[in-house]
Amino acid sequence: MSVPRVISATPLDSADAKWISLKKLTYLDAEGKERAWEYAERKTRKTSGIDAIAVLAILRSKTNAFPPSTMIIEQYRPPIDKHIVELPAGLIDEGETPEQAAIRELEEETGFKANGLIESSPVIVCDPGMTNANMKLVVLSVLLDNTLELPDQKLEPGEFIIRRVVELSKLNSELKDYDVKGFVIDARLAYFATGYDLATQTHLN
Repeated sequence: MSVPRVISATPLDSADAKWISLKKLTYLDAEGKERAWEYAERKTRKTSGIDAIAVLAILRSKTNAFPPSTMIIEQYRPPIDKHIVELPAGLIDEGETPEQAAIRELEEETGFKANGLIESSPVIVCDPGMTNANMKLVVLSVLLDNTLELPDQKLEPGEFIIRRVVELSKLNSELKDYDVKGFVIDARLAYFATGYDLATQTHLN
């Protein structure tokens, strides 16, 4: 298998774009002054008004055969020409709730089937200075009988996803190791890992 890489980049008119359009809006600031802003907008948003979900899967064993863990994935992202370490994620289909999309994406990208919903976040944004794209973080429970075995993925054509199970207590240090290796860490995953570490340290102290 070859190493993915960007081989060209050219300007793209919004009319020719399948996934994203570039728009210019005019707004009034806090002093009533008229200002302009350029932003990117997804063309794929469905009637739910929510673009996508990210999945935080909490893996546990019924017999405590392994520590509480989560699933992260490695995936090449062309816009930054790097492999990213991130949470399973995907767009919400028409007629789906965010929670249904999360369960579907988790099984497609990792093979694991959720046995329950732990939490579904409010609608959140990641880069509001550049795009109006939004999403929800859905936390799912995956309860396994005993051993931690990786089931078959259900990837779509063109998807190349490597999955890894990581203990929650070691997640932040694992991400730092990824950084040393040249991977880029998704911001949402980094925030969670840092917060988990800080919460654990605070509790211990």
